[in-house]
Amino acid sequence: MLDLYYLPGSSPCRAVLMVAEAIGVQLNLHILDLMAGEHRTPEFTRLNPQRSIPTLVDGETVLCESRAILLYLCDRYATDEDTCYPQDILDRAAVHQRLFFDACVLYPRFTEFYHPQVFGRAPADEAKRRAFERAITLLDTFLGESEFVAGPKMTVADISIFATMATACALRFQLEPFPNVERWYAQMVATCPGAKQNAEGAQLFLTYK
Repeated sequence: MLDLYYLPGSSPCRAVLMVAEAIGVQLNLHILDLMAGEHRTPEFTRLNPQRSIPTLVDGETVLCESRAILLYLCDRYATDEDTCYPQDILDRAAVHQRLFFDACVLYPRFTEFYHPQVFGRAPADEAKRRAFERAITLLDTFLGESEFVAGPKMTVADISIFATMATACALRFQLEPFPNVERWYAQMVATCPGAKQNAEGAQLFLTYK
């Protein structure tokens, strides 16, 4: 069985949980309390020098960075019937673009705006709010072109972005000004494997300090 070091409130960790459920992979879960410094222990540092979560251990293979883990799980364990990571090279390119959009644009804008409020109890920064909303506007544009973020079917890119957006929604971000995102989010809540656990984990994020 694969070992996953994670924290339920973490959006990237929840993305791994949802993809694992979607392709039928069982994970041996180890909660790592970052607020208590458990990621700084010598044992975990030897395992992952970045001291980051999620961290996946599959035998001798150790992976961090959630999007890399998502692709690894699909490449190694998905069956031909699984569609969340397509085989066609052009379809995969679209999935990669949206995954990197989440990693390099959407999620960083989310953390830049919300983390100071959650962890530092700082007031909302309007410039950072606008930057996050511009990222959501881009997502709304993508979803105006197709039912899901990378085409007609749900993929790992949808699941990764869904995890990010669930936490934003838990923090009372309003989707109404972004109708394509609002439509897609409702569909993900209704159909994505692990959606209930994703919502519960997003609420847990609000309790971290």
